[in-house]
Amino acid sequence: EVQLMESGGGSVQAGGSLRLSCAASGYTLSAVGWFRQAPGKQRETVGLSNVTGNPYYEDSVKGRFTISRGNAKNSVYLQMNNVKPEDSGTYYCAADESYWLLKLHRARYWGQGTQVTVSS
Repeated sequence: EVQLMESGGGSVQAGGSLRLSCAASGYTLSAVGWFRQAPGKQRETVGLSNVTGNPYYEDSVKGRFTISRGNAKNSVYLQMNNVKPEDSGTYYCAADESYWLLKLHRARYWGQGTQVTVSS
């Protein structure tokens, strides 16, 4: 059974940093992405990473957030720097063999999410 498990969420003041982790079991990560959803809002893409090429980042997080992969190929991280209150929400990692399905929010595998709260 494939499982994705996020961790590292919490409360942080604006301007601070958080590092989210996503660990996959039973699956070697190929295309992987981070998504977030704030209360009352639609889920949005934070960033996407394919096996090759540079990661994609949503405009509002460019220059502040960085996606990286672990050496074991079953983990991915989201380094969040200079966070803002509007970054608050539940963060999800998702994975699929297809980068395009991931981009369409139709990834096969999703984690349960980890909460991020940024206070001003």
